[in-house]
Amino acid sequence: MLSVLDIFRIGIGPSSSHTVGPMRISAMFLKALKRSGKLDRAERVHIELQGSLALTGVGHGTPRAAILGLMGHKPETFDPAVAEAQMARLENESILPLCGKRDIGFDSRADVDLAGHIVPALHPNGMRLRAFDRQGELLSDRTYYSTGGGFIATERQLKNPPKNDRITVGSAVPFAFGSAAELLALSAEHELPIHEIVLANEDAMRPRAKTCSGIDNIAQAMDDCIARGLQQTGILPGGLNVRRRAPELWAKLDGAPQSNEREQLFDWLNCFAMAVNEENAAGGKVVTAPTNGAAGILPAVMRFYCLDAEDRACRDSRRKFLLTAGAIGLLYKQRASISGAEMGCQGEVGVACSMAAGGLAALWGGSPTQIASAAEIGMEHNLGLTCDPVGGLVQVPCIERNAIGAVKAVNAARLALHRDEMTLVSLDQVIETMRQTGLDMSTKYKETSQGGLAVNVIEC
Repeated sequence: MLSVLDIFRIGIGPSSSHTVGPMRISAMFLKALKRSGKLDRAERVHIELQGSLALTGVGHGTPRAAILGLMGHKPETFDPAVAEAQMARLENESILPLCGKRDIGFDSRADVDLAGHIVPALHPNGMRLRAFDRQGELLSDRTYYSTGGGFIATERQLKNPPKNDRITVGSAVPFAFGSAAELLALSAEHELPIHEIVLANEDAMRPRAKTCSGIDNIAQAMDDCIARGLQQTGILPGGLNVRRRAPELWAKLDGAPQSNEREQLFDWLNCFAMAVNEENAAGGKVVTAPTNGAAGILPAVMRFYCLDAEDRACRDSRRKFLLTAGAIGLLYKQRASISGAEMGCQGEVGVACSMAAGGLAALWGGSPTQIASAAEIGMEHNLGLTCDPVGGLVQVPCIERNAIGAVKAVNAARLALHRDEMTLVSLDQVIETMRQTGLDMSTKYKETSQGGLAVNVIEC
C-alpha cells in the first residue's frame, strides 16, 4: 500500500507530472543503464516526450526537467544555482554532465524530440529515452510514464495492473483497505478515527517518530511555500504577463485590523492558495498535494485553521489533517488517477478539494462518515473539470482555480458536518464516476492545451 508520504512529495514547479515526473524518469533510466553495466559507455542520450508531455511540455518546463534529471538532479534536493550553471554551460557548449560526473555531448534542439503526435495507449504522459555509445550503437531503449503527482511507472508496471479493480495491501499492514467503504468499516469495527488507522498502517513501513517527522516536514514545506509566495512580487515567467497577486492581497489583510465580515474568509484562503500556486508557476519549491497544479488548496486550508505550527495542539491538528487528507488521496490514486492528462483537472484540483474537505472535517470533529461525506461533496462538484492551461503554462486558470478549490473545500466540510446520515452518493461512487468521466473526456481538455481556454484566449 502506498504511504501518505508518497502522496505528499516535496518537489519543484510548475508540474508534478510534467516536471517532477520526467526528472525522476531520467534518474530511473540512468539507474537501469548503470545496473546493466552500460552507463560508462553512454556518449549520447536522446529524449522523446510523448502526448501531453510534448503538447504542454515547453510551458511546463518538461524538456528542462528531463535534462536536469540526466544531470543527476532530484526534485527533493534540487539546487537552483547549480542547475542554472549547468544549463548555461549546456546552452553555450552543448556539454551535459551525465549523473553530474562525466561530460557527454548533448544538443537540446536535436536530442529532445517533442512528439505530441504520439499518444501512448498506456498513459498520455509517455517518455522514451535512448542511450548510444561512441559509435552510435544503441545501448538502451526504454519508455516510462509520468502518471501524476510525481509518480512514475515502467511499461511493465502499467501493462500488468491488478487482476481486478479492488486494490489490496500487504498482510504486514494492520488495517488493509482498498475502498472508502472498507476504511469506514475498519474505523467502526476498531473504534478508531481515520487518521489513527492510517498512522497504524504507516507504522508497518517505518518507526512512528519518522512518520511524524515526515508529516511535520511536509507541513513546514507548505508553510515555507506560502511565506515565499507572500513576499515575491513581479511578473510570472512564460510570456502571459501574469502578475503575482498574493503579496498585494496579503498586504491588505495583514495590515488591516481583523474584520467581522464573514466573506473575509475567502480573502485569506484565496491569498494563501494563490501564494503557493504563484510560487509553483515560477518553478519554486512546492509540495505535491496531490499534484503541483493543485498544490495550493491543502496548504491554504491548513494554514488558515492551524496557524501556529509551534503550538503542540496545532501540530497534532496538522498531522490529523494531513493523515486524513492523505488517506483520501490514496483512494483516488489507487482507484482512479490524479493525472490531469488522464482525468482533466477534476483529477488534480478536484482531488485536492476532496482531500482538504475530508481533512478539515476531521479537524472539526467530524465522524468518519462525515469525513467521507465531505470528501465526496468536494469531488462531486468538481466532476468534469477540464485541464486547459493557456499557453501550456500552469497559470491561467490554474492559480485562481486553487483559490476557488480551497473555498469550496471549506464549504464541503461545513455541509457534511450538518448531517449524520450516509449520503446518497458514496465516496467510492464519486471516485468511480470521476474515473469514468475522465476516460470519456475529450483529450482536448486533458492537459494538452488543444481546447477550452487554451484556444479561446489570445496569448499576450
